[in-house]
Amino acid sequence: MLYSSGTTGQPKGVLRELPDAAPSDPLPVMDFVRAMFGFRAGMTYLNPAPLYHAAPQASVAASLRLGSTTVVMDGFDAEQWLALVERYRVTHCQMVPVMFSRLLRLPEAVRARYDTSSLECIVHAAAPCPEHVKRGMIDWLGPIITEYYGATEGHGATFCDTAQWLAHPGTVGRPVLGELLILDEHGNQCPAGVDGELWFRGATAFQYFQEPDLTASGRSADGSASTVGDVGHVDAEGYLYLTDRKTYVIISGGVNIYPQETENLLSAHPSVLDVAVIGVPNEDLGEEVKAVVQLADPAAASPELAQELIGYCRDRIAHFKCPRTVDFVPELPRSATGKLYKRVLRDAYWAGHKTPIV
Repeated sequence: MLYSSGTTGQPKGVLRELPDAAPSDPLPVMDFVRAMFGFRAGMTYLNPAPLYHAAPQASVAASLRLGSTTVVMDGFDAEQWLALVERYRVTHCQMVPVMFSRLLRLPEAVRARYDTSSLECIVHAAAPCPEHVKRGMIDWLGPIITEYYGATEGHGATFCDTAQWLAHPGTVGRPVLGELLILDEHGNQCPAGVDGELWFRGATAFQYFQEPDLTASGRSADGSASTVGDVGHVDAEGYLYLTDRKTYVIISGGVNIYPQETENLLSAHPSVLDVAVIGVPNEDLGEEVKAVVQLADPAAASPELAQELIGYCRDRIAHFKCPRTVDFVPELPRSATGKLYKRVLRDAYWAGHKTPIV
């Protein structure tokens, strides 16, 4: 039984019925993985993430089942990743966006030192990828970057290849597992371009282990659809765009603010190595927007740089989405799979307060 990553609360056991199949029988998901990720017999797969997480263990299992060479890293290091690609002539890899950012931060001379021509497909998921980061990877390695959106719950999935992403920048693809529904707070379908909560119907049924109330809270009234609390919208062609997690919404003066847009913007600033945007207490507004930043050069932290980052945002997006304050930290709390533990950050600022956000 797999557990959710616990980025928004206590990890939850995801309980699903076992398939009626012998251990020697390949599961239908194998065909799914081959079709989406281009897995094939004879490939060389590089795994840079811990095997206790759903996606890495599933990918490694699929690679081994195909009889492929599989290289497993003890932990991700950007230059070591390049060295392993060259040494083992790696063809396939599954990564997360923070790994892309680390690779792109390497000096150009270091990146040029290694032969990456063997790569056929890099799959990424698990967290939203800023557009400039993904475009940078495509410009560097070519049209071999594919992306999917899904959850450990297995309740649905979307997928896009490089060509689809370039035609629809920022998308995480169209549904390939389950029927996607974008619903407002009243359960009505949202039109194209309007954000709502993401629900899937007709994919894998699941329960949270020993959590019937939690299971029911993410189910539609008729039990046919489920959600994990993500928010987004589709365009006129049905391509999905993620906005943020419902639980990460900042409500400031009655206005809903989704931090992901601000995080994507700040991550493009040359001084910023990593960033989280959260809501912190404000006696007048309820919450205000704060950026917590890990700098590329920690010694550069200063009140002047904080104001520069605020101004950088205010020059590019609506002012109400911009941070009022910036704090610098040595490192942001991320899981080994690159997911940001915003709950840990928020708890530190909300100590002694009653947060209005679930």
